[in-house]
Amino acid sequence: MPFLNDLSARALAAPESGIVELVNHARTRDNLLPLWVGEGDLPTPDFISKAASDALLGGETFYTWQRGVPELRQALANYYSRHFAVDLPADHFYATGSGMQAIVLCVQALTSPGDEMVYLSPTWPNIVSAIEIAGTKAVGLPLTFADGRWSLDFDRLEAMITPKTKALFINTPSNPTGWTATKEDLKKVLEVARRHGIWILADEIYALYYYGEGARAPSFLDVMEEGDRVLFANSFSKNWSMTGWRVGWIVAPPEIGHVLENLIQYSTSGVAAFMQRGAIAALDQGDGFVAENIARATQARDILCDRLIATNRVETLKPEGALYAFLKIDGITDSRKAAFDIVDQTGVGLAPGTAFGAGGEAFLRACFLRNARQIEEAADRLSRYILAL
Repeated sequence: MPFLNDLSARALAAPESGIVELVNHARTRDNLLPLWVGEGDLPTPDFISKAASDALLGGETFYTWQRGVPELRQALANYYSRHFAVDLPADHFYATGSGMQAIVLCVQALTSPGDEMVYLSPTWPNIVSAIEIAGTKAVGLPLTFADGRWSLDFDRLEAMITPKTKALFINTPSNPTGWTATKEDLKKVLEVARRHGIWILADEIYALYYYGEGARAPSFLDVMEEGDRVLFANSFSKNWSMTGWRVGWIVAPPEIGHVLENLIQYSTSGVAAFMQRGAIAALDQGDGFVAENIARATQARDILCDRLIATNRVETLKPEGALYAFLKIDGITDSRKAAFDIVDQTGVGLAPGTAFGAGGEAFLRACFLRNARQIEEAADRLSRYILAL
């Protein structure tokens, strides 16, 4: 294939998604319960869609602010004041074309070809490819799994850092494991970063999907001090059922704002103005909808995990945060093969742990942000499958 020979090695090395591979295999089958991707089953609420529609019909179809319209940036500042009790002026916020783009731009800003970025594995596979397509080496540190729980070994984290390390990617609550850092954990990560003079790229997209004490998961914002090098990548996708909108944001020190603005300019030239109007409505009017989504996730998590744990064949305990049960099932060692078998036999779509890197090979991920009846049916089908192994 001569055309392929002309492409860059980095582009050619980008792997096929192990999740998309399974979705493409079974997405058209009848009686499907799709728990394989990270989204819920509710459409975007009308008050958000109407705000975007009104702006579109009202003529907001021209080039716009690269960093985001001022009203969106202020709405983000207000959101962080309400939920994180921090006073961040609007010049800390930058609108992006999805949470994925927020991560890509942060990686581009922090690293150069030949540098290294450390991430915690198993992890959402897109981060690894985003790092490596940028020419940076992605260095995975496996979390420790014991007694159904995940934990981070800080001595091993420090040992992973070399003179080439420029940043740590920390996703908490974690996709796919549900591992959720405590405030003490975050303080220790910050201490490591400070000692080595490196940045933290924090993905806190699931901060409000937290099943412990308090209204949200601990955040680096709770423990940061003046001068700490932390960038935050986030998205409208999960909280407000806006996965298809592809709108996200970055929280960053204003001193590097011109760099982020330039990176936005040379990638998308900004998020469409009418979509930003929908995002403003989500932030300003959507706390009730977010609470509804969290309540649905909590109920579905309990239904799915209680039922599967009751088989005595599933080692995983209930996750502390995020939207996923990362299931370790007795008798399954090749999760890719098992995921195809499960969807073919039961119609339940699960993401194979092989898609999430080192440490995930024996696990299967189920996204439980769906209505209770579907989750009950999925739990029934999976329980029968597991007990028949």
